[in-house]
Amino acid sequence: MIKSELVALIEKKRAELIQAANTNGYTSSIAIRCSQELDQLLNEYNRKYTKRVPSTSY
Repeated sequence: MIKSELVALIEKKRAELIQAANTNGYTSSIAIRCSQELDQLLNEYNRKYTKRVPSTSY
């Protein structure tokens, strides 16, 4: 999946989550499922497209 497709899916899922939370409540099973799916998409984006900075130990 290319970056623009993934960003579009993230935006769509975020809108779905907002709608589900507003309609059914933040703790509804629908909102929680949408939140988990959004988390998975964001994790995938971070794995693929975020540069990692090596940590320094002191």
